[in-house]
Amino acid sequence: MERDQAATPPETDRDSAAGPSREPAFNLPAGLTGILLFLIAIHALRTYVLPPAIDQEIIFNFAFLPARYDHPLAEQGLAWLWSPITYSFLHGSWEHLIFNIFWMVAFGAPVVRRIGMGRLAVFWCLSAAAAVALHTAFHWGEMIVVVGASGVVSGFMGAAARFVFSPSGRISRQFAHLNRRLPISESLANRSVVIFAGIWFLTNFLIGLGVFTPGGAGSIAWEAHIGGFLFGFLLFGLFDPRD
Repeated sequence: MERDQAATPPETDRDSAAGPSREPAFNLPAGLTGILLFLIAIHALRTYVLPPAIDQEIIFNFAFLPARYDHPLAEQGLAWLWSPITYSFLHGSWEHLIFNIFWMVAFGAPVVRRIGMGRLAVFWCLSAAAAVALHTAFHWGEMIVVVGASGVVSGFMGAAARFVFSPSGRISRQFAHLNRRLPISESLANRSVVIFAGIWFLTNFLIGLGVFTPGGAGSIAWEAHIGGFLFGFLLFGLFDPRD
């Protein structure tokens, strides 16, 4: 559904040559596989090995709490410094973790293939921080525990929206990372990007209203999702080595 007819021939050739039967069902970059195993290992350790008291200490020291920033930083420990990143390695349940892994496989793989692990490490940290920054703007001073890689996953989605859509409208798992990166103005005029982003934002706004969330709107940090997506969409060009 790409409107741009001036795309380079290699993109078109890749898209036509990469039929579904030729794409492996499971083919992840090694770095992303390592990240997923790391997330699984952390949650397994917290769930099956560590006693509840120690796990609570981990949550207090490494989860994100907006209330930290409503108190003088000099009067507390250094958790305020690293928790805007470390919270993204913790998850509230196996369902929470599996849900994030699913979307990280779908959108993280092309981003990792495109920017490499070095840039990915910086992207992960900054998108995680941007996600909870917007969340904090809506929940300043509140004692709300935020965990999960959803903000980073949303950053992957925003970044991927800048390049994954091929001229034919398909998304090739193998070759999407080779597409031309669309400028922001061109992305906002691209039908595929607008539909994708529109559905994504609508879903998160409905989550914010309590739809799809049995525990209520407060059980999901949907503002963090939006913060991560906007970071990835607007600032991906800073991490993208391709001209």
